[in-house]
Amino acid sequence: MPFCTQCGHQCSGSDVYCASCGARQPAAPGAASASQPRPASPPPDPLSGLSPRTASILCYIPTVGWIACVIVLAARKFKTEHEVRFHAFQGLYLFAAWLAVSWVVRPLAMTLPSTFVRIDHALEALILGVSIFMMVKASHNEPYVLPIIGELAQRSAAEQ
Repeated sequence: MPFCTQCGHQCSGSDVYCASCGARQPAAPGAASASQPRPASPPPDPLSGLSPRTASILCYIPTVGWIACVIVLAARKFKTEHEVRFHAFQGLYLFAAWLAVSWVVRPLAMTLPSTFVRIDHALEALILGVSIFMMVKASHNEPYVLPIIGELAQRSAAEQ
């Protein structure tokens, strides 16, 4: 049992102040006091519960899948997962194709007379169908390579 450094009264090892005189007691070696800050633990990984299969599926969600693609490509967890990175790159390139249709083909198609079939609607439907198809393929863990953009995705994933 330790004693107070001021009055000599007997104190317990966990007392911060003496019960008799009120003097502050030195902290016991190895014991952390309430006033000392504790070392900060590293923050938990927000992607720790995300499986590679789920990450691959999320990359093909139409119009917002690019967000999942960027997160997957930036995450340390998937740095060595070649298949997940392939799906992320392919999802990004599919989104870029959708942007090209929305920003380039649609304005051009709107200048044509209304008797023509709107090619932009057909291309957007095609991209939506491809996105759904790729979500199914990713859910079965099948790395299906799309023409043109799939080859680009393979090269991009291999560079890492």
